[in-house]
Amino acid sequence: MADDKDPLRQLKDLTRLKNQLEAIQKRVETEVSGSSVLGSPFLKGFLVGYVVAKLRSSAFLGVLLGTATGIYAAQSYQVPNIERTVKDCMSTMKKGPK
Repeated sequence: MADDKDPLRQLKDLTRLKNQLEAIQKRVETEVSGSSVLGSPFLKGFLVGYVVAKLRSSAFLGVLLGTATGIYAAQSYQVPNIERTVKDCMSTMKKGPK
């Protein structure tokens, strides 16, 4: 208990936490600023859409590419639950205006 109130120990702990936070901030900044143009989700989606449009002669390939893109997006980004959103919207429409 006596160590908890030691100001020198508290200062060392705060300094260590500050250094850890600075390291995390630097990592985040390098990931954000260091990402290439292809790191943009909008551009990735556009490129996949362009490829699907060019390969539209094969419906199977389009479904396969769309499924792979959906899996990637669901794992990499915070994608909302579409089913729940649609159910909520439908139940709101059924209730009508208040």
